[in-house]
Amino acid sequence: MRKGSITVVGTGHLVAGQVTPEALVSMKTAKKLFYLVGDPATAHWVETLNPTAETLANSFSVGRNRMESYSEIVERVIKTVRMGLRVTLAFYGHPGVFVDPSHEVVRRARAEGFDAKMLPGISAEDCLFADLGVDPGQDGCQSYEATDFLLRRRKFDPRTPLILWQVGCIGVATYCTKDIWSRAGLRLLTKVLRNTYPAEHQVVIYEAPEYPVCQPMMETVLLSKLPKARVSIISTLFVPPREFARTDRKMLARLSHRAD
Repeated sequence: MRKGSITVVGTGHLVAGQVTPEALVSMKTAKKLFYLVGDPATAHWVETLNPTAETLANSFSVGRNRMESYSEIVERVIKTVRMGLRVTLAFYGHPGVFVDPSHEVVRRARAEGFDAKMLPGISAEDCLFADLGVDPGQDGCQSYEATDFLLRRRKFDPRTPLILWQVGCIGVATYCTKDIWSRAGLRLLTKVLRNTYPAEHQVVIYEAPEYPVCQPMMETVLLSKLPKARVSIISTLFVPPREFARTDRKMLARLSHRAD
């Protein structure tokens, strides 16, 4: 291995409250710490951990394609790794969930012969499971990024819970500072879902809390009312099953027989 390394970590979704001890040690002991988080309080906390801390938020600007920003982030980090430093890269939430540059940094670093690893963190999905009382072990779970869900015409089972991410920025490739980036995209998503679910089907708009004193945002609305609901770019849509899947009695008998 060449000298220099990269460790990618997550800070969770609460200021300092959901970071793992493993990730915390990595941030504190890094020779260079980069970070990209979602709120000023977490940014301030990260700055107190390591004097080398440097934000990556300045790689974004209004109207700039986000893929260009992601590429710039990767180059900034890899350049520092090439200098022979032990680098830590911190993202909010889980560093491997809906974070394109984190995976690319690890791939690039390994391809160039550097030690690279990603540490698990607490994602918005973990928070959703806890706050909404959803157990994917009971009825399964389908999870898609909302734009991808539409573009690829994903096949899904209405008898299984459906989770759609980033419903506030459907179809938008450029960076923006508004709360919701595409109301038209939300209307289109609703239209597609209405092909499978009735208008009165209840869905939940969910946002994980950012501060310990705050409660999660969990607003239940009728599917027909979704296009006008309060949605932001950090909102996740939880669609409960239209009906529950029935047990295959013949399969149950076969499994019981095999168990004997």
